[in-house]
Amino acid sequence: MIIYTVACGLGHEFEGWFKNSAAYEEQEARGDLACPVCGDANIRKAPMAPAVSTSKSKDAKLPPLSAQEANMTRQFMAGFRKFVEKNAEYVGPHFPEEARKIHQGETPDRHIYGEATLKEAKELVEEGISIAPVPPDPEKMN
Repeated sequence: MIIYTVACGLGHEFEGWFKNSAAYEEQEARGDLACPVCGDANIRKAPMAPAVSTSKSKDAKLPPLSAQEANMTRQFMAGFRKFVEKNAEYVGPHFPEEARKIHQGETPDRHIYGEATLKEAKELVEEGISIAPVPPDPEKMN
């Protein structure tokens, strides 16, 4: 798994998780990448520093988010979820099967979302099927 910081043409930066660099290149070439903030499909890799693990960094704790940062995070997650709901087909618990059918060309290529167990998600990634988690609906979290 590789994580790239990517940015849209308007400068919104976000993380993209890919099986490998070739998976990123393939998705970019197909136009499958879009900004979760504004929907812009003009996506490029942003400059990023390599992650270096040290014994100190393993034990380091992240500072708590300020109230403003926490609110901005919730807003981003809610906006991203709305973007997915607007631009993809909900397939519910049939997500793993439907993702495989699309990957194998048995059904039309389209954006879908739904539910999968952690085991099912890992199996999809191991099969070379690109997936990503969708933030939970904040309205249903309490």
